[in-house]
Amino acid sequence: MSAVSPQTDDNVIVMEHVGTRFGDRIVHQDVNLTVKKGEILGLVGGSGSGKTTLMREMIGLERPTEGRITVFGAPLRPGARLRDRYAVLFQSGALFTALTVYDNIALPLRELKLLSEELIHELVCMKLSMVGLEAHTAYLLPAALSGGMVKRVALARALALEPELLFLDEPTSGLDPIASEAFTRLVASLHKELRFTVVLITHDLNTVKDLCHRLAVLADRRVVALGPVDEVVRSNHPFVRRFFQGEYARRIIGPALT
Repeated sequence: MSAVSPQTDDNVIVMEHVGTRFGDRIVHQDVNLTVKKGEILGLVGGSGSGKTTLMREMIGLERPTEGRITVFGAPLRPGARLRDRYAVLFQSGALFTALTVYDNIALPLRELKLLSEELIHELVCMKLSMVGLEAHTAYLLPAALSGGMVKRVALARALALEPELLFLDEPTSGLDPIASEAFTRLVASLHKELRFTVVLITHDLNTVKDLCHRLAVLADRRVVALGPVDEVVRSNHPFVRRFFQGEYARRIIGPALT
């Protein structure tokens, strides 16, 4: 897939001919990908396909070996000040275990050094409510939380600065089916309300079906399929066929394959 959409106001991220090498190991080769404003783009691929590396390159935490990445209309360079425009929810939640829920969510607000503690308190309470957690949760340490609550607190912290762009790395990993479905509904509801752009790494077919507007599939070191979910799942690429057209996938994706 060599074509790439030009940079427009509708494209939040544009990756052009991105290649990534670690020593002799080639992870990405001629990756071309766009993320459109306001969409939820799912990124799937096999183990070791470089999904997380690609996300880290979009954030600027790693630099590709070759190619060009444009974020919010400007080339992504080391030291680019984008932290107030994007946020990340890591797979484990990455909460600070020695801090209460309140202090975890307040941390990015305090780092601004522009807000009073009174206003920070109001914002923390608002974010807790936004992710469906009761006020008393604020006084708990992460060790006292269930897996689903950890994800919600991590999401509240990620949304503390009201980012335009949200990265979710396996957000339902480790959750039971009920908690996973509830978290997916929460993300869908917040996205509808706040209209942020989402890049979502997942292997969960239910999450793909329920959340993603478009899907990018990484295989053979590049993006081998990109488009609406119901189009991508019909791709004849061997990895896509294995991932989406097995018996288990057919039960979940269902109508898209008929």
